[in-house]
Amino acid sequence: MEQEKPYVSPHTKLPELTIRAVILGAVLSIALSAANAYFGLFAGLTVSASIPAAVISMAFLKVFRNSNVLENNLVQTAASAGESLAAGVIFTFPALVLMGYWDEFNYMETTLIALAGGVLGILFTIPLRQALIVKEKLNFPEGLATAEVLKTGEKGGSFIKYLVYGGLIGGIFKLGSGALNIWLGIFEKGVLIKSKAFLYFGLNLSPALVAVGYIVGLNIAFLVFLGGAISWYFAIPIHIFMYGPGETENAIDLGYKVWNSQIRYLGVGAMIVGGLWALISIRKSLASALTSGIDAFKKGGTKMSEKLRTEMDTPMSWVIIGIGVLIVPIFFIYLNVTGVIHITALMTLVMVIAGFLFSSVAGYMAGLVGSSNNPISGVTIATVLSAALLLALVLGTNEPAAGAAGVILIGAVVCCAAAIAGDNMQDLKAGYVLGSTPYKQQIMQVVGVVAGAIVMAPVLNYLLEAYGMGPATPAHPNSLSAPQAALMQSVAVGIFGGNLPWNMVTIGGVIGIIIIAADQYLAKRNSTFRMPVLAVAVGIYLPLELDTAIFVGGILAWLVNKYFNKQKKEKSETNFIKGKETGEKAGLLFASGLITGEALMGILIAFAIVAKDAEFFRIFDIPPAESYPGLVLFVLITYLLLFFVKKAFRKAAEGK
Repeated sequence: MEQEKPYVSPHTKLPELTIRAVILGAVLSIALSAANAYFGLFAGLTVSASIPAAVISMAFLKVFRNSNVLENNLVQTAASAGESLAAGVIFTFPALVLMGYWDEFNYMETTLIALAGGVLGILFTIPLRQALIVKEKLNFPEGLATAEVLKTGEKGGSFIKYLVYGGLIGGIFKLGSGALNIWLGIFEKGVLIKSKAFLYFGLNLSPALVAVGYIVGLNIAFLVFLGGAISWYFAIPIHIFMYGPGETENAIDLGYKVWNSQIRYLGVGAMIVGGLWALISIRKSLASALTSGIDAFKKGGTKMSEKLRTEMDTPMSWVIIGIGVLIVPIFFIYLNVTGVIHITALMTLVMVIAGFLFSSVAGYMAGLVGSSNNPISGVTIATVLSAALLLALVLGTNEPAAGAAGVILIGAVVCCAAAIAGDNMQDLKAGYVLGSTPYKQQIMQVVGVVAGAIVMAPVLNYLLEAYGMGPATPAHPNSLSAPQAALMQSVAVGIFGGNLPWNMVTIGGVIGIIIIAADQYLAKRNSTFRMPVLAVAVGIYLPLELDTAIFVGGILAWLVNKYFNKQKKEKSETNFIKGKETGEKAGLLFASGLITGEALMGILIAFAIVAKDAEFFRIFDIPPAESYPGLVLFVLITYLLLFFVKKAFRKAAEGK
């Protein structure tokens, strides 16, 4: 339900845009964007960092007497902007390396496109704030949750310890498996019976993956696992049964060979269908959002001096000038690829139209389902597909490398803009609830984007050199899979005459249509269980060991809900509500800590590997252990997550 008045009155003036807020916001943006870059390349999924950033901000700013809830909100606004930018970058830019167009991430191009795309996403959402938050009053669930965390912190609540616990455990676990080499990071078994029947089980022993499953919940976690099951329990065994195992002797290697060369392209087809369906299914909402945004651009708005503090957006004249200025560097980067002015102009026009279109989509969808469930990769693949077909028609297919690279660069700007748009609308919703000054939040969003953009290329280059990206190789056996970027690369190169297995893409599209039909049936039945096709498509495209770990996290979320339901019958309503809110925050922050700690340690390990060598951390002169020690610790960490949630619930419910 929409609140009647902001937490801080529009007539109350508190220090918001302070020097310390800018510095802390920029630092957190850098840290969280780097962490999200690593984790997204590793797992293919990202989660919102608004709440962890808010908790960290409260912990740091508590040392100052005059810190306040609005200042903390500006810090988390900048920090989450950097995290969102990383998602836009890792979904697209690695495709240029995977296709061989770049040998490394060029600093100037990567930084300028990430910066321009991110700031465009902010500018495109400025008119949408009034339309979607104030007028249509969309829910924006993560924005509301962030506001509640900040209000709780203002009243003296302290949850930083759960974030610290998770960060330490996640970092130490990554150090043990990824650097000290004490145990293997994957538990997997495979068998091939009579060269026909293929059986496989895999579980990645990453606590961060469990944390992702816990945060997204059982429904989405199950669908991701379902996608993996389609690949590994149906498609791969059928392919091996029909065509034989070939010369590969090891069952696990055989499974990955078939998955990498054929079966994962089922995910491409399902993702394309899912992206197109995302646009079709929200066509009415999209039209409303676009109409509201265009009307806001036309009207320009009232002078800031005539508005309440809580209604002061960045002036529309500045927005239009900013969009015009940002188009210039993008135009010249595109010109460097094509060498033809009219083709470059076409690419730039496609980018601007698609950027505004999908920023509006992302902003509207964030209001309905939240940022973590926002189909950014789906709308980006729709952009890549459309741009590829258009450029192939205009350019022809005589220069496939330039054509495919141009498509990815269009997709990169659009993806960065859409990722920023969805997350920033959540932040603006939190600000609306708290009583923040909108234009100051928008300034901090730019601070977060700039801080994140300047470190993206160096971080990605360290990760590329240390771990590799794409399919595993002898030099990089634990390569970061970069699934979305690999998907973008497959589509772009395939359109321009590559060797994309179109039969698998077609079958994947049919699977996507079946899933959509099933989801529509569930919707008509008013079922609480739904089947968003993009979640299944991502699961098809990920290795099964990642899907399984995410599913474990979803089961933990289900167990927590089951525990809460049991306590509801035993506690008074007041005590139950207080305990449930506290338990949910403890679980969310512990899970967020696991993700952040593991990701930051992964980056530190990458720095050390590049500076020294892969043996730098390996102080034990023994072969790597089996995965069983890691499996035992993995089970222990899942128990700790449940333990912290239950302990926080009991203490709050009992008034301790």
